[in-house]
Amino acid sequence: MVAPGLVLGLVLPLILWADRSAGIGFRFASYINNDMVLQKEPAGAVIWGFGTPGATVTVTLRQSQETIMKKVTSVKAHSDTWMVVLDPMKPGGPFEVMAQQTLEKINFTLRVHDVLFGDVWLCSGQSNMQMTVLQIFNATRELSNTAAYQSVRILSVSPIQAEQELEDLVAVDLQWSKPTSENLGHGYFKYMSAVCWLFGRHLYDTLQYPVGLIASSWGGTPIEAWSSGRSLKACGVPQQGSVPYDSVTGPSKHSVLWNAMIHPLCNMTLKGVVWYQGESNINYNTDLYNCTFPALIEDWRETFHRGSQGQTERFFPFGLVQLSSDLSKKSSDDGFPQIRWHQTADFGYVPNPKMPNTFMAVAMDLCDRDSPFGSIHPRDKQTVAYRLHLGARALAYGEKNLTFEGPLPEKIELLAHKGLLNLTYYQQIQVQKKDNKIFEISCCTDHRCKWLPASMNTVSTQSLTLAIDSCHGTVVALRYAWTTWPCEYKQCPLYHPSSALPAPPFIAFITDQGPGHQSNVAK
Repeated sequence: MVAPGLVLGLVLPLILWADRSAGIGFRFASYINNDMVLQKEPAGAVIWGFGTPGATVTVTLRQSQETIMKKVTSVKAHSDTWMVVLDPMKPGGPFEVMAQQTLEKINFTLRVHDVLFGDVWLCSGQSNMQMTVLQIFNATRELSNTAAYQSVRILSVSPIQAEQELEDLVAVDLQWSKPTSENLGHGYFKYMSAVCWLFGRHLYDTLQYPVGLIASSWGGTPIEAWSSGRSLKACGVPQQGSVPYDSVTGPSKHSVLWNAMIHPLCNMTLKGVVWYQGESNINYNTDLYNCTFPALIEDWRETFHRGSQGQTERFFPFGLVQLSSDLSKKSSDDGFPQIRWHQTADFGYVPNPKMPNTFMAVAMDLCDRDSPFGSIHPRDKQTVAYRLHLGARALAYGEKNLTFEGPLPEKIELLAHKGLLNLTYYQQIQVQKKDNKIFEISCCTDHRCKWLPASMNTVSTQSLTLAIDSCHGTVVALRYAWTTWPCEYKQCPLYHPSSALPAPPFIAFITDQGPGHQSNVAK
């Protein structure tokens, strides 16, 4: 005969275990946490997580104990996941999001507090995106400038690789947080991205409502690691082989960072993406970058649109930083110019037919000879972020009459009999200094061509004449800033006069050699 007390002692843990087992695995997705920002109207924010198959999940949005809305769903049997799309919300907060799982009259409740609605931006790429505020110019002042930006919330994804597409993040370096000097300057290349933070800060100054920033980057990584198998296949990227390049110091295996650091975010409703990558492709599949980069943009857009139940715009705004400069001799002389050109799908500007709804910050004049992190890591991330945010204001927020890109020629006229080449720009130009080497012509004689400098001759508000009398053959092409290090810090020859945006690099082919021939380059 068993003593009554022993029976009670056996039964009580069983009751408690049964009660708790209904809640085993009931949780929000790993990035849904206190202090987060959810995407505001006109989109609906997605709330999702994991639970017990067959259970009912009720998601409630509350503010000051008042229920704003309720959404009810159930846990899918095949994936153990649940998901709801909230009604579109105006920017603001704070709110509480509560999720309650019910199974056989047993309830479990999850809560996240201090949730704001605003615009959510994902920032990704390699080490120049990964650099923290601690590593940039005027770091001490920048780290102390957080008090006015407590509605700009930050999250940093842990560097993780995976062989298959993951449903949820394995780890987060920095959960959703308000900005502080500690989490903005945590260490070198260890959360939070300076470009991402400064971009968001500029946006907040303009928008005056909450901004959510998610950093997911890894230094030394080629675009192939951030691309799905689908997009790589579409570009004919060779099967994974060894990567004997000094520029590739991080994970290079195809899709491993897409699988672990991007795909788990695809259920999230986003406003847009900002991208800073390309240095690791200066010697690696360089000639394919004009396909792999537009393909990545297209694939990310489709995946996030589908994952968010159509809430993330199908062609959401995508910003990029065109590469800066590097003194290292490890890269080929042509690598940086080629990647810069391929970053625009060989148009020289964005948006363009292959890259709709994109914007770009040109950074080739932000070089940094004395960077303690190597010249490939320039410290002026403030100007990068400022130029990026101009593009976002124009493309993502529809601000009219805002100059967000530097001048490109729309017409090139060959005046061979005068030994001149005349460039007409679609914007006003300001010649900061005359440089007799930054423009080059391809001069061909007897089917052999070489690049020769074309000195800057006369200048007006929207035109520039180059001297080409050094060519005793046929001029077949023109290029600008086609070197790894085109100019010193903010000292390139051509800028837009009011916005101080540099003219981007370009290459143009002159096919007709008749007198007064015109070549259209851009727009």
